[in-house]
Amino acid sequence: MNTSPIIIIGSGMAAYTLAREFRKLDADTALTIITADAGDAYSKPMLSTAYTQGKSAAQLVTMSADKMREQLKATILTHTRVIAINVAAKQVQLASETLDYSKLVLALGADTVKPKLEGDATDAIYSVNDLEDYARFRTAAEGKKRVTIFGGGLIGCEFANDLVNAGYSVDIAHPHHYPLERLMPEVPGMAIKNGLAQLGVRWHLGFASAVNHGTDGLVVTLNDGTTINADVVLSAIGLRPRIQMAQAAGINVQRGIVTDRQLRTNAPDVYALGDCAEVAGHVLPYVLPLMAQARALAATLSGTATEVAYPAMPVVVKTPACPTAVATANPLDGATWQVNCTEDGVCALYQDAEGKLLGFALTGKETAQRQTLAKQLPPILN
Repeated sequence: MNTSPIIIIGSGMAAYTLAREFRKLDADTALTIITADAGDAYSKPMLSTAYTQGKSAAQLVTMSADKMREQLKATILTHTRVIAINVAAKQVQLASETLDYSKLVLALGADTVKPKLEGDATDAIYSVNDLEDYARFRTAAEGKKRVTIFGGGLIGCEFANDLVNAGYSVDIAHPHHYPLERLMPEVPGMAIKNGLAQLGVRWHLGFASAVNHGTDGLVVTLNDGTTINADVVLSAIGLRPRIQMAQAAGINVQRGIVTDRQLRTNAPDVYALGDCAEVAGHVLPYVLPLMAQARALAATLSGTATEVAYPAMPVVVKTPACPTAVATANPLDGATWQVNCTEDGVCALYQDAEGKLLGFALTGKETAQRQTLAKQLPPILN
């Protein structure tokens, strides 16, 4: 009998949700969590609303690493990096020791996409992907007034709304004429853009080509030559699953670490979940998918092989300036968006040729239909 622990690499929402779900089913099996950061538990979605709530990074912590050790009956190695994985020997290599595992779970998260820029101030660009990033950004923005955000995606829009609520002057540089263009058609996207603009956000069509120090803070230059003066720059142009460690270990990767519906990689007893995982072809960096993954994998690790199922999972965009909910669908031949606008908001329905609902984008009071419409959507993974 293998008495080595189950090892989880990572301490984000995916890792800790899995550990909690596992402990509901198995109170005794040794569990080791290895994390490069402080190991404190927090809710990542809170990062883009924390200014509005007046919360510092420390105040976002819901449970310290010490409390998590106690709650999970786990060994948690903080500020510890895994150098390599040996899937044949079933070992992970740390800087000073080698650990055996019975099963290994990769909850590695994702990296922020770094913009390629010219200039002498490119090291003054921040991104926020975890609690430590958020602490650094808050320190940089303390006492400042002007923030320029790169990217008008979901995270960029949420941070824009949050920062304006906190009294900052915000500019967004986005290369498309409306935000969230990958998730919704023009009309609801324009509703978000206009809602944030009415709040005071200034939109710039284009992408940054350079950031330099100027006489009055930072100077952001866009590809069309437009310049924006800023005190702090926040990049929110996307995330990329962390796959390098898995790839180096010979584990199959594509956009993410490839798994089947039991979250199994091609390496024996190695699993992946969360933002780093590509589950049955789906990379879904949202909360509901990772919770579904955690429940399924916890059951599998405790002895009941379980496939993850994804119902339709609408995403609520945290932009109070324009409340928005979206359920995405892959483009389908013959499917079209049917858009209706009222004084209450926008209701955009993505339907196939027979009128079957495949996705939606709702703004304003139309978001009240979210749950009702979600019940009509086909599951993502049945």
